[in-house]
Amino acid sequence: MAFWSSTSVFTSKVPRKILFMFTLSLSVTYLFYSLMSCYNSFQFQENYVYQGRLVTEETTFVTLREKLYSTSSQVYLDEEFIDRTSTEQTIAVSSVRNSLGIDERTAGWARAQVATTSSMMSRAAAAAGEHAHPEFSTTDSDLRRVVNCTSDYGVKKLPQTIIIGVKKGGTRALLEALRVHPDVRAVGNEPHFFDRNYERGLDWYRELMPSTLEGQITMEKTPSYFVTNSAPKRIHSMARDIKLIIVVRNPVTRAISDYTQTLSKRPEIPTFEVLAFKNRTLGLIDASWSALRIGIYALHLESWMQYFPLSQMHFVSGERLIVDPAGEMAKVQDFLGLKRIVTDKHFYFNKTKGFPCLKKPEDSSTPRCLGKSKGRTHPKIDPDVIRRLHKFYKPFNMMFYQMTGQNFEWELEEHGNSPGSRD
Repeated sequence: MAFWSSTSVFTSKVPRKILFMFTLSLSVTYLFYSLMSCYNSFQFQENYVYQGRLVTEETTFVTLREKLYSTSSQVYLDEEFIDRTSTEQTIAVSSVRNSLGIDERTAGWARAQVATTSSMMSRAAAAAGEHAHPEFSTTDSDLRRVVNCTSDYGVKKLPQTIIIGVKKGGTRALLEALRVHPDVRAVGNEPHFFDRNYERGLDWYRELMPSTLEGQITMEKTPSYFVTNSAPKRIHSMARDIKLIIVVRNPVTRAISDYTQTLSKRPEIPTFEVLAFKNRTLGLIDASWSALRIGIYALHLESWMQYFPLSQMHFVSGERLIVDPAGEMAKVQDFLGLKRIVTDKHFYFNKTKGFPCLKKPEDSSTPRCLGKSKGRTHPKIDPDVIRRLHKFYKPFNMMFYQMTGQNFEWELEEHGNSPGSRD
């Protein structure tokens, strides 16, 4: 009773207006702090989401590069690239933190994301280092889908390597095998820049090239370059240090293959025997016929050696490319300074077509062979004509062996059609 009495006395002595103002002040203060608390919470969530987007965008390029080089069991990463990316992520996080005032909880979360990304990539790089001879199992179609995603990051460059010849030697098979390699980006069609489109200029030529990332090789193939007199000088003026690949084949077999291709398009042309001789009775070979002239390799190589040393040329045996594609591909990859990723696991010999087809090494899917225009059976040629052609080419072949320092052993095929009796 005493308490209530004192309260009533106090209330009666304090004006009602002052009491109302005091209560209102407390309410406004409470509302102010509530609003401030909501604002800080909203700002933290917004920065949290922004920071998540920042780290994701910074690691996009790393993810694409990792996917480009990864298989089910192996990943190929550049340690210097990993360190540089991690540093850039940390700098970006710090910059956003300073400009937007992200509190310590957000900064800690961001650092944890960077550390996690760096740790994962470092473990992947370490795993790659444990393999002395890594192999890559992505086929050309799979690789193209991945690389298309990276087109914004790549740049178009003039080719560092050109397959310059020879026609019907196996250039398409070589190019398709090389395109399986993740560090090779090549034009599918033949540009014919140095023999037909040179007046269009180097900018036009560059635009034909695919976009490449750092460390990838830009490549094209046009077999007619090898027999074009102006091509060596033009290519040399573009790039003196360019690497040249020449696929050669027994010139007799190559000529028959060339004729077979023309016959499929123009069935009305004369027989091979008629076109090969100026006078068959006298045994006069018509070396002006393009199918035979291309096979005089020593003559054409002489033009190239005026501009390029042999160290910048690599000669691929068309015959060995059929019977041992992995062996020839190993030499080509070494010449280009590439890892030996395309191996025997990527090839399957197709008995119907008569040459190897590409496949994924880790599955049993149908191998990917070259088109219907490849693998035509050669027409039967008079053995006497083949013998005379071998005799005609022999001195040129000997000169070619001496110039290249390689013996392709074409003289062993002088009796009858050669083993590679398909187009």
